[in-house]
Amino acid sequence: MVLGALLHEPEKPAWFLPISGRLYFRKSQLPAGPDGIVAFRTKCELAVELLREQAGIIKGKHLAVLDGGYALESVVRPLILPEGSTPRGDFLARLRRDARLFALPLPPEERPEGKRGPKKLKWGQRLEPPRRGGRWKAKWQVGAAFVYGRQRTIRWKEIVCLWRVLGWEVPVKANVAYVEGYKKRFTLVTSAVELTGLQIVELFTARFRQEDGYRDMKQRLGWEECRAWTANPIERTSQAQWVTMSLLWLLQFRLEATGEVGWWLRPP
Repeated sequence: MVLGALLHEPEKPAWFLPISGRLYFRKSQLPAGPDGIVAFRTKCELAVELLREQAGIIKGKHLAVLDGGYALESVVRPLILPEGSTPRGDFLARLRRDARLFALPLPPEERPEGKRGPKKLKWGQRLEPPRRGGRWKAKWQVGAAFVYGRQRTIRWKEIVCLWRVLGWEVPVKANVAYVEGYKKRFTLVTSAVELTGLQIVELFTARFRQEDGYRDMKQRLGWEECRAWTANPIERTSQAQWVTMSLLWLLQFRLEATGEVGWWLRPP
């Protein structure tokens, strides 16, 4: 599993620089270590560990852009509601089309007279699922953002609500968007409610540069060609290749900044 940084480039695709990772084994393939069989940890547990480690190293806000497979309670709750002194991190992920969403609860002074129930409500009214996000009581907005390699027109609708997976303690922003060139509607969710709908779509689609990074490490640096009998060579080889990839990108940035590109061959 690899954690990387997405570097913003105005009017250009983002850059993906690998930072750190963890070696994952299926439960049926756990190797034997010096102290016996290695303890099994799920991909979700490893992802939380990587994100917490990064948040502890670099101060300030952190936004984890996750694949929809990690939009689970075991990932988002430890990030948003950490234990002890662990810093909080926000997330942005794909939202299931049948996700259970709820309106924010009404304060006591706005509730109908005579309505029974607890003084402090945790959940508001049940909302339409994302597959019927067009029925949300919010206005459609139109704008343009750099998505998948070029500027695209985006028509979106966003609401601040509660998400059953995360719980009632933290509001999230849910987003449904039609992106130019794509038939299927984007359904996204983030705990960074200050982001606009355009920013949410642009940040999520920047995640595809991670796949480009994997491709370059495999095809250009031979990541998948490592042959080893133990875990240490795999970890050492991966670490060396991640550092090499990051240095190559940073070298390219410096060379492009000087304007002198005649003596070196820039890769596509």
